[in-house]
Amino acid sequence: MSDATTDGPDAAHRRPSGISDETVEALGKLSEALEVVEDARGSLYAFHRLTGMADLALGEAVDLLREAGHGALAERITEELVGRNVVEGRWTFQIVEDYDDNYYATFKSLERDARDELAEGKRHLFEAEMKEDRRTRGRRHHEALPPRRDAPPAGDREPRRG
Repeated sequence: MSDATTDGPDAAHRRPSGISDETVEALGKLSEALEVVEDARGSLYAFHRLTGMADLALGEAVDLLREAGHGALAERITEELVGRNVVEGRWTFQIVEDYDDNYYATFKSLERDARDELAEGKRHLFEAEMKEDRRTRGRRHHEALPPRRDAPPAGDREPRRG
């Protein structure tokens, strides 16, 4: 039979006393929103990298056009497109920096402040409680916590000697 210290969330994921279901749900939704922002940020960085790669490939294409004797077209592409701002006055690195400094940093800070103020800074309380509701106690791969590093995996025995 498992005891409460090993058959449930670790201390970092246990609801502090006095926190309502509604507060845990609200913090869970705030965390979910931050996860979407993290995905958006990743997409923005992908946009930044892909646009940069395209611009470098475009420069190579211009060189090849010039070598193939299409100097006028190469010059037009160089003047109109190579190194062009993707948004008025900005390259993608400037968009990424503005997003990070103004929206992303503010979002992260407010989400952390909400957790600090309402839940002793604990993360993923909603998910930890969902795991407890959904897992099958006592079943392999439904454990509350990963195995301790100093303990052998469940079911492993010491090898027989002699």
